[in-house]
Amino acid sequence: MRIIAGAYKGRNLKSPPSLEVRPTSDRLRETLFNVIAPRIEDVRFLDLCAGSGAVGIEALSRGASYATFVDRSRRMCMLIEANVQLCRIPEEQWEIYCSEVNEFLKQTDSRWDIAFFDPPYKNDYVRTIELIEPVLNDDGLLIAEHHHKTQLPDTVGKLHRARVLKQGDSALSFYSHHPR
Repeated sequence: MRIIAGAYKGRNLKSPPSLEVRPTSDRLRETLFNVIAPRIEDVRFLDLCAGSGAVGIEALSRGASYATFVDRSRRMCMLIEANVQLCRIPEEQWEIYCSEVNEFLKQTDSRWDIAFFDPPYKNDYVRTIELIEPVLNDDGLLIAEHHHKTQLPDTVGKLHRARVLKQGDSALSFYSHHPR
């Protein structure tokens, strides 16, 4: 895994040691950031089920002002910290929470501009998306990565799916407060 573009371009990240963790591929990450490039500058980015932290680090590399990483695994949280330090990202630009995603979302008072949610594929997406909705800014964007055969609803609470991008076995669903 490597950072594809921006300030940390070309940096190789440490990979998860377990095959149970399914990192977002470089190719899918590149597609994701090509789509959100016009929106990434100076945003607060939330990386849920962050794994290695590659997506949030890519966001910081491309101009996000701040990234919050959330993962339930202590081992993954340590890996994220190793990767942000490997890239020499200033500590005031990131934070890591070792927590179940739904518990974190229920307890936080913070808000973000972009949230990326990449859970293990056997997950209650709808419940988590419902919890993400109130932590997104009004013009915020949620991207949920899921198996291409998993059908997510077009509307969850006040969030409306504007786009689905499929690549290999994965798909990205883009949700915002306002239908486009």
